[in-house]
Amino acid sequence: MAAFDFFSIGHSNIPAERFIALLRGAGVNAVADVRSAPYSRHFPWFNGKRLADGLARAGMTYAAHGDTLGGRPRDPSLYRDGVADYEAMAKQPEFVSGIGRLMAEAARRSICLMCAEREPLDCHRCLLVARALAERGRLIGHILHDGTIEPHGKTEQRLLALGGDDADLFVTGQRERLAAAYRRRARAVAYRAKAAGAKSAAEYR
Repeated sequence: MAAFDFFSIGHSNIPAERFIALLRGAGVNAVADVRSAPYSRHFPWFNGKRLADGLARAGMTYAAHGDTLGGRPRDPSLYRDGVADYEAMAKQPEFVSGIGRLMAEAARRSICLMCAEREPLDCHRCLLVARALAERGRLIGHILHDGTIEPHGKTEQRLLALGGDDADLFVTGQRERLAAAYRRRARAVAYRAKAAGAKSAAEYR
């Protein structure tokens, strides 16, 4: 297995026992919950307190980081046309501080970022948090539900492929193409403030 500084996982509808097994298989001993609200209406075993208790029985720690690293900003200025603006969020002092705390904690524990969405490219844990960690030189592995671990670099390759060959005709350079791909994907999947009352996977990011 490749060495990673962080892992990430989306709980989706996975049974609690399988969730623990996936974490153990990756060598994880700490979960950083980056959901803005650590709650799941349909899968209550992922509610914060219950999850923390289950992880403790498995010898793992739990910490909620949604206040600084969540995908649903409380500040209205961090929305663009009603959609959470990940690029603006990444510049906020609270977010930068939260990333710093994660990196400091990673010196002592093997941490897995956790949110709700199964697919990394549908979730801010990948498009916002993992991106910020990668830009700081950290290696991230996304734990998929079949047990494989996808390096973040390969996830970014999939992100680029989503746009097709002609998605960024006026963008030159790999870095610029990747930034444009992140921006485009975030606009498609980020939390929408105007849809807060609708049933959506984004509800608990």
